[in-house]
Amino acid sequence: MDPFPKDGESAAAGEPSRGAAPSSGVVVQVREKKGPLRAAIPYMPFPVAVICLFLNTFVPGLGTFVSAFTVLCGARTDLPDRHMCCVFWLNIAAALIQILTAIVMVGWIMSIFWGMDMVILASKYS
Repeated sequence: MDPFPKDGESAAAGEPSRGAAPSSGVVVQVREKKGPLRAAIPYMPFPVAVICLFLNTFVPGLGTFVSAFTVLCGARTDLPDRHMCCVFWLNIAAALIQILTAIVMVGWIMSIFWGMDMVILASKYS
């Protein structure tokens, strides 16, 4: 067999397939592991999440700051074992990070993605 395949030829065309077993029907579940800041994003009603996304798009961190107060109003998060006050301060910290790093565009991009996560969580919530 020629070591270099010609145009239109595969290198493994003449070889039997190795390791190609038929599907055994294994189900694989993928779970996303979130850090504490990301898990502190509250599940808000959809209109509030869209407003926070809008605010985060034009003033980095403002929507995240507003969303922190929804935690005090009873919005749930993915951190059920943490006290409401702790989750509030985690959201305030995320807002400050977004505001302080917006100068180098990192915070602005983070702020927009944070707002999109809020909308995604809100769509799952309703």
